[in-house]
Amino acid sequence: MATNIKHFIASKATGKIVLLLFLITNCVYAYMLLVSIPKTLEFAPDLKLMDMMPLGYDSEHVNTLFNALGAEGRMTYLYHQLPVDFIYPLLFGIGYCLTMAYFLLKIDKYNSILFTLCLLPLLAGFADYCENISIISMLNNYPSISQNLVSTSSFFSLVKSMSTSIYFVALLLVLAIFAVKKIKRTA
Repeated sequence: MATNIKHFIASKATGKIVLLLFLITNCVYAYMLLVSIPKTLEFAPDLKLMDMMPLGYDSEHVNTLFNALGAEGRMTYLYHQLPVDFIYPLLFGIGYCLTMAYFLLKIDKYNSILFTLCLLPLLAGFADYCENISIISMLNNYPSISQNLVSTSSFFSLVKSMSTSIYFVALLLVLAIFAVKKIKRTA
């Protein structure tokens, strides 16, 4: 089973697919950063959305944010920002999984333990979905938000940010190895 998944990922990790997914993923991300998040934060400009807090948050922050957003801001979060954030984790997970696979194939390290780096974006995407579902539940239940739900959501925010950070550090290292190998081949 694991071998089939590795073969499937390798077969999809082509330059064209990786580039296309990279462009689409980052266009969606840019839309969130430039449009949907600012539109939501118009209602609470001095606060951060939970999605944008990589070190997590507590009940006090959630209640302060939701109170500051007001009914209209909470609806904007629920019906404008979060729907876009349900597209992004899928694109991020698949796109960056294939990006890592592409470069690991290029440096002949795909069939090593480094293959597990391809799974980090999928973990981040999964954690992002869990975070989003938790946020939707908090928005729908406000003002009755349980501490357990906030803790769960914050945990998934941490998993998302940690796996994403580890992934990008690893990607930079893999890109450096790729660049060195490319330079050595042309020298």
